[in-house]
Amino acid sequence: MNNEKMDFTIANLGEAKIANPILMSTTQNDGQAAYVSDDDHILFGIDTDIDENGHPVPRHEEMLELAGPRQKIYFNPVHVHAAICTCGGICPGLNNVIRAVVRCFWYRYGVRRISGIQYGYQGLLENSPWPVIPLDPDLVDDIQEKGGTILGSARGGGKQVEEIVDTLMKMNINILVAIGGDGTLRGAYDIYEEVKRRNLKISVIGIPKTIDNDLSLIQSSFGVDTAVQMAVPVVRGAHVEAKNSIHGIGLVKVMGRESGFIAANTSLAQSDVNFCLIPENPFDLDGPNGLLEHLRRRILDRGHAVVLVSEGAGQDLLPKSTETDASGNVKFHDIGVFLKDRITAYFKGEGIEANVKYIDPSYIIRSAPADSYDSIYCARLGAHAVHAAMAGKTQLLIGQIHNRFVHLPIQVAVSKRNHVDLEGALWRDVLENTRQPHSMKNFDFN
Repeated sequence: MNNEKMDFTIANLGEAKIANPILMSTTQNDGQAAYVSDDDHILFGIDTDIDENGHPVPRHEEMLELAGPRQKIYFNPVHVHAAICTCGGICPGLNNVIRAVVRCFWYRYGVRRISGIQYGYQGLLENSPWPVIPLDPDLVDDIQEKGGTILGSARGGGKQVEEIVDTLMKMNINILVAIGGDGTLRGAYDIYEEVKRRNLKISVIGIPKTIDNDLSLIQSSFGVDTAVQMAVPVVRGAHVEAKNSIHGIGLVKVMGRESGFIAANTSLAQSDVNFCLIPENPFDLDGPNGLLEHLRRRILDRGHAVVLVSEGAGQDLLPKSTETDASGNVKFHDIGVFLKDRITAYFKGEGIEANVKYIDPSYIIRSAPADSYDSIYCARLGAHAVHAAMAGKTQLLIGQIHNRFVHLPIQVAVSKRNHVDLEGALWRDVLENTRQPHSMKNFDFN
């Protein structure tokens, strides 16, 4: 962590004066769960120094507001019209979050108007062809068993904030829960700014969803654990294919545009990976310290190899892409196909028989239903989002830091991306597990 100061102040729509219908304890040690106070905080950073007297001194003074139900709420539940939308690509756990949000609104607060917005922010545009879906506990009863999202998900529309806020006003929506990644949350912040400019009492709450785990500050996004669990048998299959072929090479591509967390964690979960290629660690193909030379040595020494690559790795080896998707993301070239062709050509040129088996399970992984860990995580994220919204809080996302659920200002959370730290413990453990060189750039070659 650097020493940059961050403002974790949480915005509120106004004073919360209404008694919370959730009956909880107001005292300690009475055997009941207690309300969370706005005064309840945790330290952002846990790194500590020791002063001259031997006392611990935290390196960071910033504090984070704890998530949870407040004793007083801002919105009268009978007046609430809440809306939920899922944006961007699909991800394991979306249905789990929708279910948790609906059930908490309905059962804990007695909210009876809950609308599902179809296909992300596009469903809130003036000429949207998709009607809203009235949500209730019966409708979401078993959706957690399915992958994807019952609301559909799409990119785009988030920049048309005036039109979106117009729709929120016409529908009398006073709580918007947006589930999505970096682009979605930036859109949510812009919506909040427009709501604030018009002096409207609409709470905008974000729930972070990015399978790449590239949102800064929070421990993890939901869906990442499931993605790793789904990637492991694919890598295992690639290893079996490689080991049962003459000079077999199993090549697997997983998701990870700018952050290689799925590849890194899969390499640890399945120790068959020999080369883990991630966006944070550029590599050369040719030359004495390039990937192909190291792969040749591995094949001649061990007879087989497994290469696991993130989709965003090695993009500097390909022609620069000028295309973007509806969210403004650059459309990457397929590094998996590129590597397959280059590896095949290289070994042919070296006169070495090689059998390259390429597997791209990306869409199978992201369409899977959530595993048990993510199911629990999603249930808690959804409930905390509702508690925050009903208390009149806005411009925040729910995250987990130091294993505690907290409120994070959206603007702070999207200010930078989360990356695998090449000097950190995770990447060190990956290098120890794969035994690959710390760098495959030729200028590092001695």
